Amino acid sequence: MILSSLNQRVEDLSQLASSKVEGLLHPSAHANALSLHRHKSFIQSHLMGGLIALLMYPLYLYRVGAPGLLDGLILVWFLSPIASVYYLCRTGNLAIAHMFSALNLTVFVTVGALLTGGISSFLIAWMVIVPLEAALSGQRKIIFTCSALAVLSLLGLYVISSTGLLVSRQFGIGYEGLMLFGLFTALTYGGAIAMTVQKAHEESEASILQSEQKYRLMADNATDMISLHDRQGLVTFVSPSAETIFNTETSNLLKGGLLDKIHIADRPLYMTALSNSRSSENAASAEFRVRRSTNSENEPPDYIWLEMRVKKVMTDDGQNFHLLAVTRDISLSKSQEFALLEARDAAETANIAKTRFLANMSHELRTPLNAIIGFSDVLNMELYGKLGNEKYNDYSRLINEAGEHLLSIVNNILDMSKLEVGKFSITPEPFELNALLHTCCDMMEREANEGQVQIIKEFDIETQDILADSRAVKQMMINLLSNAIKFSTENKKIIVRAQLNDHTTTLEVIDQGIGISSSDLPKLCNPFVQADNSYKREHEGVGLGLSVVKGLAQLHGGNLTIESTLGIGTTARIELPFDALELKVSPSDLTKDLATETQEPESCVISFDEKVQDLKKTAQAAS
Repeated sequence: MILSSLNQRVEDLSQLASSKVEGLLHPSAHANALSLHRHKSFIQSHLMGGLIALLMYPLYLYRVGAPGLLDGLILVWFLSPIASVYYLCRTGNLAIAHMFSALNLTVFVTVGALLTGGISSFLIAWMVIVPLEAALSGQRKIIFTCSALAVLSLLGLYVISSTGLLVSRQFGIGYEGLMLFGLFTALTYGGAIAMTVQKAHEESEASILQSEQKYRLMADNATDMISLHDRQGLVTFVSPSAETIFNTETSNLLKGGLLDKIHIADRPLYMTALSNSRSSENAASAEFRVRRSTNSENEPPDYIWLEMRVKKVMTDDGQNFHLLAVTRDISLSKSQEFALLEARDAAETANIAKTRFLANMSHELRTPLNAIIGFSDVLNMELYGKLGNEKYNDYSRLINEAGEHLLSIVNNILDMSKLEVGKFSITPEPFELNALLHTCCDMMEREANEGQVQIIKEFDIETQDILADSRAVKQMMINLLSNAIKFSTENKKIIVRAQLNDHTTTLEVIDQGIGISSSDLPKLCNPFVQADNSYKREHEGVGLGLSVVKGLAQLHGGNLTIESTLGIGTTARIELPFDALELKVSPSDLTKDLATETQEPESCVISFDEKVQDLKKTAQAAS
């Protein structure tokens, strides 16, 4: 019961002392468990030694008598460990603290021996402790320095003692007793140092074992393969996960075994990644195929895709390095990537086929449409006489309007297909912008009147020519005006503006129509897309007008932007370079080239127009 209570008391005191010591530690002592233990051991041992010596000093004075010079030196030496503790707590430099302690011991033993008989002094045994004290620093340079100083001190004591000038001091104790005291204290201190070394060794082994277990646990359970390579790139270590990836034992991947399993076409990528990581501090990566081991020799080789990231890792001494690689199986993502590429190629092929079909279909439709429009014009003008019943006039007018509308759709499809295949070319020429805008507004005046919408012209700018394709600019403005009229309600206004500066021509069409929601704005300029794509939409059209405008603006090196608020209106803005001769945009920049060019039989359109004119002239001559 008493013994248990005493043990508990000692443990409490030990914990109290440990907590006090931790408060003295330098922040660098907490770098790792081993460093923390060594700092605490140094502080505890030196503080304890100094305190015990101070407690024993009164007993020494009582036994020996009044203190002299040597007694004062002994007292100073007893206090010197406390100075080394103070230095360690302030700097955290454990190696220098141990060197200071070893040198302090050497000086004390040397001076004490000079005062107590030289080479035959009972303190000479303490010289053996000097290398042990220096060994705690963990640095060979300090051990060598302190050991050499101890040897030189012994040689100096021997030389001085041989002169016979030294006189041994009497302590009231026989020589044998003093020698016994010296050997006993030296052995005790040496034993304490040995225990400290042994404890530090235990802590070091425990730290290394714990670290090895932690990293072994990570390496053994990681799904990715972890490998170490030497300077030549040969494999020195492979984690167990390699067995799952390669379907073989890890021993078969050591040295050059991993390289042998890499697809021969991908080996340069693998070696390049290793070489790049050797010459750089950054990680290198590579994707390559490897051959998995099969269960039977008759089975075809099974290749999978791997991704490797490798980085140079320096050794503890800083003189050598390893290459640490982490490799994972990316076969699934690769198969998905290949599937996406195939789908993209299929979509591009389908898009090209669609574009060719639209181009050919548009040309085929334009020929009969020109006939319908031309002959309906003849009927409307009654070139060959009265039609008779008034209904025939209405029907011919409806035929003409429907044909014109269908022709505009076909022309937009044809223009869009030209833009997509890069066959729509522009011819920049100087023209007066003011006159062109007046023409566009006049052309759309009848359609605006039918919709009870007013077109306001705000482009009375100074007469100035710009360099652009007048036909393309005219088509862009007509498309924008047509859209504005189509989506404007009755008694609203459409404002047409133009502005010229040193480098840019800005054209704006502003309506007070139904507007466009913010969610529909980003997709408006895509072909065949309208803000309302439902079957119940109220406004006719196929959604090609804005996409044609955008394509023509880009061919000029400009752009189309649309700003709109739902229920308030829309602003369509075209920005063109003032001088289109300085274009850096070609049709091929907007789309990929096709393997074969689309034929454009414009001759049939021209020949029919000429035929209609001939019919008109003949009818006029007959009348």
